[in-house]
Amino acid sequence: MPFEFKATSFIGSSRGAETGKTFTAFSPETGEAVGPEFHSATKDDLIRSCLQASIASNLLYRKSGQEKAELLRRIASNLEERKADLVERASLETGLPNARFEGETARTCGQLRMFADLVEDGSWVDARIDTADPDRKPLPKPDIRSMRKALGPVAVFCASNFPIAFSVAGGDTASAFAAGCPVIVNAHIAHPGTSEIAATAISEAVVECGFPDGTFSLLFSGDYEIGSALAAHPAIKAVGFTGSRAGGRALMDIVAKRVEPIPVFAEMSSVNPVFVLPGAAEERADEIAEGLFASFTLGYGQFCTKPGLAFIPGGERYAHIVDSLEGLSRRSTKSPLLTSGIRDSFIAKTAARGAPQTVAEGFAVDSCVFEATAEEFLRNRSLREEVFGPTTLAVSYGDADELEKIAEGLEGQLTATIHGTEEDVAEAGELISILEKKVGRIVFNGYPTGVEVCHSMVHGGPYPATSFPGTTSVGTRAIERFTKLVCYQDAPDSVLPDELKQGNPLGIVRMTDGETGRD
Repeated sequence: MPFEFKATSFIGSSRGAETGKTFTAFSPETGEAVGPEFHSATKDDLIRSCLQASIASNLLYRKSGQEKAELLRRIASNLEERKADLVERASLETGLPNARFEGETARTCGQLRMFADLVEDGSWVDARIDTADPDRKPLPKPDIRSMRKALGPVAVFCASNFPIAFSVAGGDTASAFAAGCPVIVNAHIAHPGTSEIAATAISEAVVECGFPDGTFSLLFSGDYEIGSALAAHPAIKAVGFTGSRAGGRALMDIVAKRVEPIPVFAEMSSVNPVFVLPGAAEERADEIAEGLFASFTLGYGQFCTKPGLAFIPGGERYAHIVDSLEGLSRRSTKSPLLTSGIRDSFIAKTAARGAPQTVAEGFAVDSCVFEATAEEFLRNRSLREEVFGPTTLAVSYGDADELEKIAEGLEGQLTATIHGTEEDVAEAGELISILEKKVGRIVFNGYPTGVEVCHSMVHGGPYPATSFPGTTSVGTRAIERFTKLVCYQDAPDSVLPDELKQGNPLGIVRMTDGETGRD
């Protein structure tokens, strides 16, 4: 039976008002509106969701790891039960193929279960104990114990390019729930139908697992008014955002003006440079060209990890790789971008670089490859800007010194990739050292698109890639964003959380007097 849309916001276990302020999704393939009309949340909806989240926060704060794990696994199961609806609607609202969302749903459910395993074990709280020494001279040593605890209600802003994995039930929501934080989601205007299906799965799981009303809410909005007010509301203690640099900066500026400033964990702008070293260019030019093209056109060039820059040794090797890239681009078909705004920005930025687009149905555009010398790249800062869509800039360089100078001048990035032989990489120590300061993840002889969901993944980087280079939005370390540290000094065992009590009743890994273990 097809999913029946109510097209109103989720305010805890109830639904928001039907208002005169409505909007629709649009098909990127045709440019036509896709029903139904969704009702934008009202200020009253916003206030009620924040009040409920604030009340729920006090109850979630005391939920055990096992209880939180049950919720996360139930959400995953509910999403899987609605996979057919999710896949169909996400494809309709994005123009991307069904297979993409089969994988994205599996990734999202796997991520939820990964966090369930993490909180069920409990060691993530980083419990530390320094036992007392009353006989220490000249002063007695107190008993000190600390751990991570939930921060409070979190506002999550959905991404346009990942309507499942980085949206309503995505990594920000999963890690916030795992930490014990209520979540209020600001749905993306481009995929409201996908958002409602995912929100239904979460809302039902909250009820089925006996979690408090206000654990989860979702607000629809046809403009920026509700999202801005959500970030400014005093009940919100942190913001998770995936999107443009302009959007992330706007949220950072809003919360900076609050009486109580809060962290905005924003993933924003990245061009993800690829550095092709001489030996690799000589040995596998065709392979690199094909892999690079597949990477910068994957998802129609709308991945945050899309390689928007490729630095290639000059001369015949450069010409061969660029000719191959241009040939692949000419033979490719037009791709529909996610929204009219993304299409218009792509057309404007590629036209400024000398590649006007032909008129097409819906939001479709042609892929394109641009060329520049290292001198031109260093002189023209606009060549370093992100162009969201199926394009890359191939830059020819002369020697290692020039390549290192280029790397030094780059902004913070999510990723950098190095293609090189064993000898190339051995001689690239200075380049690697520079990139360690510039990016969150360095890829060797691969491509940056595709972010493995695992414990050690870092999906982050220095500004403007993200707002906090010490964090990640993918992997189990993401839970740390929505926590605060709490320390207890000379506390009676009866008032300590189980994670810090004598005898380690939960059996978690703890650091005791500098030594780590479960005993």
